[in-house]
Amino acid sequence: MPIIVNLDVMMARRKIGLSELAERVDLTLANLSVLKNGHARAIRFSTLDALCKALDCQPGDLLEYQDDPGP
Repeated sequence: MPIIVNLDVMMARRKIGLSELAERVDLTLANLSVLKNGHARAIRFSTLDALCKALDCQPGDLLEYQDDPGP
């Protein structure tokens, strides 16, 4: 998928662990882990909003588009 989730990068920059972030944004560890590892197929705007507030960042800091190289 051409959308890359850079949640792990922002977490490292902010020096925050998965458990603490999950508590701040009111998500389960499992759901946050799926998002962090790039296995999510969708994200709610409310979740994106909560992540941006907790990490003091913009949506573009968390999500990146990379064009598929093609066949």
